[in-house]
Amino acid sequence: MDRAARLPIVGVQVGWDSILGLIPGIGDAVALGPAGYIVLQAHRMGTPGVLKARMMGNIGIDALIGSIPLVGDLFDIGWKANTRNVALLRRYFERHPEPAPDGRATSS
Repeated sequence: MDRAARLPIVGVQVGWDSILGLIPGIGDAVALGPAGYIVLQAHRMGTPGVLKARMMGNIGIDALIGSIPLVGDLFDIGWKANTRNVALLRRYFERHPEPAPDGRATSS
């Protein structure tokens, strides 16, 4: 959603989130679906509420500022809430590896 293509002249990566955001009203609402799915999966993986709240904050900032015409579209290119949320999940699981069935920590 955040890195589908690279803009040829400036070299910035944009994704479907930024492209959908160009459609007034509808685009930002549609882009919330995949963002919510990431948080849902984080919940199913047993992440703490603080982490999910931070992820929701990233989505909220993206939705709030993204709803401003033109300014929001430019903001979407730089903010990349989904990428931020996946990075939060990765860091969490790197610091808190899940125990193996025999009780030992797993390494990846």
